[in-house]
Amino acid sequence: MRVLVTGGAGYIGSVVAAQLVSAGHEVTVLDDLSTGHADAVPAGAVFVKGTLRDCAAEVLADGTDAVLHFAAKSLVGESVAEPAKYWSANLGGTLALLDAMREIGVRTIVFSSTAAVYGEPERTPVTETDPARPTSPYGASKLAVDTTLTEFARLYGFGAVSLRYFNVAGAAQASDGTWLGERHRPETHLIPAVLASAAAGSTVKIFGDDYDTPDGTCVRDYIHVADLADAHLRALAACQPGRHRIYNLGNGAGFSVREVIDVCADVTGAAIGTDVTARRPGDPATLVASSERIQAELGWRAAAGLRDMVTDAWAFTKARQQT
Repeated sequence: MRVLVTGGAGYIGSVVAAQLVSAGHEVTVLDDLSTGHADAVPAGAVFVKGTLRDCAAEVLADGTDAVLHFAAKSLVGESVAEPAKYWSANLGGTLALLDAMREIGVRTIVFSSTAAVYGEPERTPVTETDPARPTSPYGASKLAVDTTLTEFARLYGFGAVSLRYFNVAGAAQASDGTWLGERHRPETHLIPAVLASAAAGSTVKIFGDDYDTPDGTCVRDYIHVADLADAHLRALAACQPGRHRIYNLGNGAGFSVREVIDVCADVTGAAIGTDVTARRPGDPATLVASSERIQAELGWRAAAGLRDMVTDAWAFTKARQQT
């Protein structure tokens, strides 16, 4: 199959692109490198630098069979400060992609959505039938894409799957041994931030330790990036014309902030100091997604645990330090 991976030079997109190459697919990566990295594009994939608006039609016309769509802006705080940027990139860019697909006749798409569409859920684990009430322009723009995919499936016969998840962690190796992992600037994700603190000997901030959780710190859902990539490949195989399916991805239980810090300390062998500060406004005690639907329909479940995620992320960190 000839597959276009938008945003395939980013963290998740690059790992999915590498798995597609390993599975024998012909892969083209389209990325403007605004947040991605050219050296993350896996060997064996064709790389096109450009935007969805400028380049999607040209790339799709080269015999593409399906699209895996990761290109998006993804910082919640930035989306609140610059909402127009997020609506333009996430919804506007996707509409340009979908229009190009419709004109050329490409009807299969897997969309990397987000559990941020649920906002602050009333219950956990969150299921696909729970109300979607995003609390940020980021989540709202992703929900708008999900809604658009439902309409394109109904009106134009698209076969689409949206995957919603909270936090992704870990790193993966491409077939040539290259480590692919998180390289965000600034780094807002907990595990790489804690590992950076371990490497630098600095302390980690904990925002509140008086939540109604086993150790008082927030509990969050984490999925290994390789497990997430596997879900995308399963979703690609499951796309059906005229149908848009939505699946949540979760590990089933979640891990607390202190659990993450403790495992990072154990894996790195570093003493990681902590500084407990006030809660952040709007931080729920627990956010975990239910993956029962995708387990039942596609046979997917998260295989890697927290230690696997931290171990692989630390291997990626050390590999980057050596280059």
